[in-house]
Amino acid sequence: MDRSEDGLTFAFRFTDATISVPNQGVDLIRQGWTRRGPNVLQEGYGSAAVLPEQGIYLAASIYRPVIQFTDKIASMLPKKYSQLGKNDGLLAFVENFVKDHFLPTMFVDYRKGVQQAISSPAAFRPRSHAAAATYSPWVEKGRPVLQGLLAIDFLAKEVLGWAQAKPKFAGDLVKYVQTFLERTYERCRTSYMEAVLEKQSYMLIGRHDIEKLMRRDPSSSCLPNPFGQPNMETNASDVDVEGEMELCNVLLSLRPIKQENLIRDDNKLILLASLSDSLEYVADSIESGHVYKHLHLGSCHKYHGRLGNASNPVEENGKQKGHHHSRTSSVPSRNLASFADEYRKLAIDCLKVLRVEMQLETIFHMQEMTSREYLDDQDAEEPDDFIISLTAQITRRDEEMAPFVAGVKRNYIFGGICTIAANAFMKALADMKSINLFGVQQICRNSIALEQALAAIPSIDSETVQQRLDRVRTYYELLNMPFEALLAFITEHENLFTTTEYTNLRKVQVPGREIPADARDRLSEI
Repeated sequence: MDRSEDGLTFAFRFTDATISVPNQGVDLIRQGWTRRGPNVLQEGYGSAAVLPEQGIYLAASIYRPVIQFTDKIASMLPKKYSQLGKNDGLLAFVENFVKDHFLPTMFVDYRKGVQQAISSPAAFRPRSHAAAATYSPWVEKGRPVLQGLLAIDFLAKEVLGWAQAKPKFAGDLVKYVQTFLERTYERCRTSYMEAVLEKQSYMLIGRHDIEKLMRRDPSSSCLPNPFGQPNMETNASDVDVEGEMELCNVLLSLRPIKQENLIRDDNKLILLASLSDSLEYVADSIESGHVYKHLHLGSCHKYHGRLGNASNPVEENGKQKGHHHSRTSSVPSRNLASFADEYRKLAIDCLKVLRVEMQLETIFHMQEMTSREYLDDQDAEEPDDFIISLTAQITRRDEEMAPFVAGVKRNYIFGGICTIAANAFMKALADMKSINLFGVQQICRNSIALEQALAAIPSIDSETVQQRLDRVRTYYELLNMPFEALLAFITEHENLFTTTEYTNLRKVQVPGREIPADARDRLSEI
């Protein structure tokens, strides 16, 4: 340090600049890259040309101590030295170094790291812990976040860490993070579209009427809202059972469902489940991270003082709190919360596709009821083949997705099957011309097999499943009653089934059951 009449000047020498910098992200993204000699001694004055790549980060790390040092010195000197470091000296050197050398190098390095992270063949390959049969909400305990998104989250946190240490350049650094997040989102969107393109479930969730009914469905309460909190306190006017039934009727009206319009590749379904959880992980990380909260990034907010006091930027009297130079962070055009919102919306779309997909699969299997004759001459010991196929598919897909989604999300994915199946059973009678005792027993056996498969899913409310499928069995068992007994039942339980459902009981032909000529009028009176 050299004192003169006009101010103070500094000479700054870098020695042993090849010492490893404690920056895990940089080390990570440099793996496999060509390094300069690790033990070469580099010396020189104020030039990035003499610094190896790692030295860039080592030099940048002294930015904060230098500002603290110069502020302290300035506070101890006479007033004529108040402009210390503004135009020359150590502070100007460090700030110019960060702006002209560190930021461009950092952006190139991290951009390469992001590209490697999202383009790797393993980046979007779902992998669960070998011993994990169920989901864990913590990465440390095996939460299977996709490797690409886990790496992006790691790199973004490191850049935000630099932003916290360099408030003056926080705007530029956050823009880097936004660029990374945007590129990663597009890559995630591409993987999503590869799984759902031209499939019926994807096209359905894009329909306004379907989207509105899904929002009214009570099961939607488990989905996070744009602010990252579950919709557990949704108003009753927005969530109702009638909306669930209306959606069910819309889906059933799409029959016949064609196999080519379904996602038959289980690997794509697992990817959607894993992608949904991974996207939500990154969104939560962005919004709940310490660095994000500390910086209030993306808000029109000034960093006062050379270092900026992000935790208390403005005193109660509204006056600035810096010693000499108020430095305003450049404000990004978008804030990080908007990226978290985009990630979360795509995560929800993945879940919606999975839920509708399982509902369409249920309709696809059960639509065979309309072409089957239920006039069996003996009691079958097994459910129908389409029920065996459906229950096996439900069990297999649940087991495959279990490590990748939380229980409440599994309930959302598979929880729509029961309502669709129960309604498909009920509506199937309208398409039957005749059914006998053995046919009734076969349908009851089908419903029992489906109930057992759904009840085996831990996150499913087995009591609700039992109630809905018990109603199906009660309905079909009414066909075994003589007509007079049926009329007596309807009189006592007129609200148990709809008028159309009771009418279908009369219309279908049941061998051995006599229907009087005035049956229609008597039923109408009731």
